[in-house]
Amino acid sequence: MTTHGKRYRNVSQLVSDGQRYSIDEAVALIGKTAGAKFDESVDIAVRLGVNPRQADQMVRGAVSLPHGIGKAVRVAVFADGDAARAAKEAGADFVGSDDLVARIQDGWTDFDKAVAVRSMMAKVGRLGRVLGPRGLMPNPKTGTVDGPEKVAGVVQKLKAGRFDFRVERA
Repeated sequence: MTTHGKRYRNVSQLVSDGQRYSIDEAVALIGKTAGAKFDESVDIAVRLGVNPRQADQMVRGAVSLPHGIGKAVRVAVFADGDAARAAKEAGADFVGSDDLVARIQDGWTDFDKAVAVRSMMAKVGRLGRVLGPRGLMPNPKTGTVDGPEKVAGVVQKLKAGRFDFRVERA
């Protein structure tokens, strides 16, 4: 039998095993059971009952939270000229074209989101093997590939706390 600490025992009295809670009750319990000396986070998993292998049952989208996601997002932008200048002014952490592509081909992936101008996608496409498995590849479906006039807006949304979601096999 494992023994637990005082804090765990006190918190476990508030939660019943096997009981299903509504969203309102669960959120209230999160506040009552929090007690760590750091900012705690909550992960939510929702069973949608869809088959991810079926193309017509794909669920994906993007949500902007009003108070952000609680951490600083590092954004890399593939652009040149006026679009690069606008992205830098909007708060992008890394901006470049051929130099950024070469840096990533050498193995550097120290950023959280990537945005690209449509004209740069021919060069960024070569990075698919590096960025694809990490979920960093710019994609028009998620709004991270756009025209040069909209890049600044995309960067601002990502920095403000927009995140993408999609259905997984599990």
